[in-house]
Amino acid sequence: MDTIATIRHSRATFPGEALRPSGQRGFVGRLVRVVGSLARCIGHLLERRRGRLALLEMTDDQLKDIGISRCDAHREGIRRFWE
Repeated sequence: MDTIATIRHSRATFPGEALRPSGQRGFVGRLVRVVGSLARCIGHLLERRRGRLALLEMTDDQLKDIGISRCDAHREGIRRFWE
């Protein structure tokens, strides 16, 4: 196997995502990418929700420090996680 072929086959970024000799990813590779993408998306949504819940737990002085009123914090805190 020459050097170029070795480099081409060792570029997988996820387990099971190795390129086929034709240069196409297999079903498992695509599935790994989709699941990884979905997991990152859910992680972002949960992080956003945790931030909104933290606003609800802040004191009036803490909210004043960041320039948010209690009303604004409450409005933001009760929003659904996908908004």
